[in-house]
Amino acid sequence: MPNFTVDQIRTIMDKTDAIRSMSVIAHVDHGKSTLTDSLICKAGIISAKAAGDARYTDTRADEAERGVTIKSTGVSLYFEYDEEEGKGSEPHLINLIDSPGHVDFSSEVTAALRITDGAMVVVDCIEGCAVQTETVLRQALAERVKPCLFVNKVDRCILELQMEAEDMYSRFRAAIENVNVIIATYNDALMGDVQVDPAKGTVAFGSGLHGWGFTTERFAKIYAAKMGVEKKKMMERLWGDSFFNAKKKVWTNVQQPEGCSEPLPRAFCQFIMTPINQLMRAIMNDDKEKYEKMMGSLGIVLKGDEKALLGKPLMKRTMQIWINAADTLLAMIVTKLPSPRVAQKYRVENLYEGPMDDAAANAIRGCDPAGPLMMYVSKMVPTSDKGRFYAFGRVFSGTIATGQKVRIQGPHYKPGAKEDLNVKNIQRTVLMMGRVVEQIADVPCGNTVALVGVDQYLLKSGTLTTLEDSHNIADMKYSVSPVVKIAVKAKDGKDLPKLVEGLKKLSKSDPLVVCTTEESGEHVIAGCGELHVEICLKDLRDEYAQCDFIVSDPVVSYRETVTAASSQTCLAKSPNKHNRIYLIAEPMDEEVTKGIEDGALGPKADPKERKKLLKEKYDWDEGAATKIWCWGPETDGPNVVVDQTVAVQYLIEIKEHVNSAFQWTTKEGPLCEENMRGIRYNLMD
Repeated sequence: MPNFTVDQIRTIMDKTDAIRSMSVIAHVDHGKSTLTDSLICKAGIISAKAAGDARYTDTRADEAERGVTIKSTGVSLYFEYDEEEGKGSEPHLINLIDSPGHVDFSSEVTAALRITDGAMVVVDCIEGCAVQTETVLRQALAERVKPCLFVNKVDRCILELQMEAEDMYSRFRAAIENVNVIIATYNDALMGDVQVDPAKGTVAFGSGLHGWGFTTERFAKIYAAKMGVEKKKMMERLWGDSFFNAKKKVWTNVQQPEGCSEPLPRAFCQFIMTPINQLMRAIMNDDKEKYEKMMGSLGIVLKGDEKALLGKPLMKRTMQIWINAADTLLAMIVTKLPSPRVAQKYRVENLYEGPMDDAAANAIRGCDPAGPLMMYVSKMVPTSDKGRFYAFGRVFSGTIATGQKVRIQGPHYKPGAKEDLNVKNIQRTVLMMGRVVEQIADVPCGNTVALVGVDQYLLKSGTLTTLEDSHNIADMKYSVSPVVKIAVKAKDGKDLPKLVEGLKKLSKSDPLVVCTTEESGEHVIAGCGELHVEICLKDLRDEYAQCDFIVSDPVVSYRETVTAASSQTCLAKSPNKHNRIYLIAEPMDEEVTKGIEDGALGPKADPKERKKLLKEKYDWDEGAATKIWCWGPETDGPNVVVDQTVAVQYLIEIKEHVNSAFQWTTKEGPLCEENMRGIRYNLMD
C-alpha cells in the first residue's frame, strides 16, 4: 500500500522547488527497471521482498514475458527527505519515468526526456559504457537534461568475479571516464559543466537487484565525523589518487611514500569497498562471528524473522539496511538534479518555437502556476478501454484543470491559422502511477500529468495552451528513423474497415511508427527495427484491429525519368496528317521537382509567385515560366509541359488533348509502367 495519499501529492505539487522530474536511461539490460523498483519500494507501492524481481514499471504482458521494457512508464512518488542534518525532513515529489534501453524504442526515450529535467544514466560496471549508453546520453544532452550516473551490478564484481578492491576501482573509473567523454563531446555551453564525478556526489555505485547503493557522500558523512574533517574535503579524498598513511596518520597522494615497505591502499578501496567486500563475503561464507561483529560496529540491527535468514537473503537484507539504494538515489536526485524552476530557465530556448520574449516564453521561463497554461503532450498511453488513450505530458507553465477550455495545437499549427487547431474542454486530469491512474482535480506547472478526452484531437504529440497567440512547443527530434517497412492486408475482405481503424490507433500509440497507404492500395507500417515492427504488429492484432491480417514485404514503387535532353526534336502527326507536334524532353532540376511535390511550384500555387520563383531561383526564362500548360500525373505530379512556340495559330485548340495524353503517359512510363518524375516537355515550332 502506498504510504502517501493523492492529497499529499497535490499539496506538494504547488512547491515547485520540491519537485524533481527524472527519467532512467541506459543500454539494454543494464538494470533500469530493477533499479526503479527500489525507489518504488521505498515509496511503499511494492513490498521490499518483491523489489528487484517485480519490475513494477513493466506493465504489459509481453514486457514481463520477454524481460525487456518496451514502453516508457511514468510513476509519481512522494518522499520525505532530510537535506541537511537537523532541519527536519522536507516532502519531495519525484516524477519518475522508466524508459526502454533497446535501440528500436529510442523514440520512447526521447519522449521521456522531453518532459523531464534530469536523467539517471545506469551503467553496468562489468560491461562498461555501451553503444546505446552513448545514444541515450546524446539524446539527453540535446534536450538539455542534466545527467547523473549510477554504476550498477557491483554485487557481481564482489561475488561472481571475486575482484580485488583496486581492480574494482579501475573498472569504475573507466566507466565514469567513458561517460564523461560522451558528455564532453555533446556538451551545451548554457548548461555549464555537467560532467559526473564521484567527488561531487553525482555518481552512485551499487546493485539494483539487491537494493543497495552508496555515493562517496554517504561514507564521507560517517568518516568526517570520525576523523573530524569537513564532509566536502572527505568526499574529495574518497575518490581519485589519495591514500591514508595509517602509521603517520596523514593523507598523501603518492601510492608508496618513503619509509613504507608496501604500497598504501587507495582511500576509496580502504574505507568503502573493503568493508563492503568483507561483510558480503563473510555472510556468503557463513562466517557468523565475523559478520555479527561487523554488523554490531556498523549499527545494523536485524528485526524479528530476519534473524533466521542465512546466505544470500541475509546478505541482501543486511545491505539494504546498511546502505539502502533508495535513500542513496533519493539524496542524489534531490540534491544534484534541478527543480523545474531552475531547469526551465535554460531549457526554454530548446522547447519553444516562437520568439524568446513573448508571453508564452516568459511563462515557461518563470514556471509560474498562475500564468497562462503551456503544456506539451509527448506521448499517448493506451487505457484499459480499448482504442482510447491518455495524453501524457508535462505542464510547463500555468495550471491544468478538469473541465478547462484549452487550445489543442497539433504539430502543423501556425499562429493565426486555423489548421491543426481545436478548442476543446479537458474531460479529466489523472496522475500516472505505473499500472494504475489516480484522479486529481488540477495540476500546476513542473509536473507530469495524463489527460482524458484529448486523444481524438492529437495524433502523437502537441501543445496545449490558453494563449491566443502562442507558438508551439518544438517537436521532438528522434535519433532513429522508421526504415523497416512491412505491408498488411486483411485476411477477410469485410475486416478492412477494422484494419484501417486499427492502423489509426496504432500510429497514435507509438511516437515513431508511421502508417501509410501506398498508391497500390497497400497499408504499409514503418518501424525502426525488426523488434519494433514485431511489437507493433502484435499490438495491432490483439489490441487495435482485433482481426486477422496477412503480413508481407511491401512493394517498392519506382519512378522513371530522363537523364539528358533529347538528341533530336521528336515529331508526331495527327491521324488526318494535317497537324504536327514537335517535342523535346529534358530533365528538370531536383529542386524544381521537390518544389512541385511540396506545392510551392505546383498548379495550386499563386501564378505570380511561381513565375517569380522559377525565374529568379531556377533561371527559367520569362516565357517558359508563364506558359506551363500542365502538370502530371494526376494533374499535380512532378512533370510539366511547357509551350515554347512562337505565334502558332490555333495552338490552344489542341491544349486539352495534349493534356489528357500527357496525364496518361506520365502515369505509365515507357520503361516499366511506373510513374515518371522530373521531366520537362517543351513544345517546339
